Amino acid sequence: MKKANLEALSLDELWQLHEELNRLLSVRLTAEKRALETRLAQIRRENEATNVPSEPSSRLKRPYPRVHPKYRNPNVPHETWSGRGKQPKWLTAALRTGRSIEDFLISNR
Repeated sequence: MKKANLEALSLDELWQLHEELNRLLSVRLTAEKRALETRLAQIRRENEATNVPSEPSSRLKRPYPRVHPKYRNPNVPHETWSGRGKQPKWLTAALRTGRSIEDFLISNR
């Protein structure tokens, strides 16, 4: 491909070149997209024909036992926390005020 001297082109010629490049890019990108969509549809058909599950969520999950709460919000008793995962906002705020996590333990455990 020969190298064009872009500096020598006028503003109108540069704009015309710009528009031609945009048109060519649009046509080629559309063709590439169609080809990829066709290939994707073919792969999906092949997967359906071989009964390969396409999503891993179709597997059964292991049953976990229910975890009983260890901590209770004294201001709103129905708000509890098992001690697993992220601390709830009410507990984080209370701990920031200087209270201890033992203050929130459920005593009848």
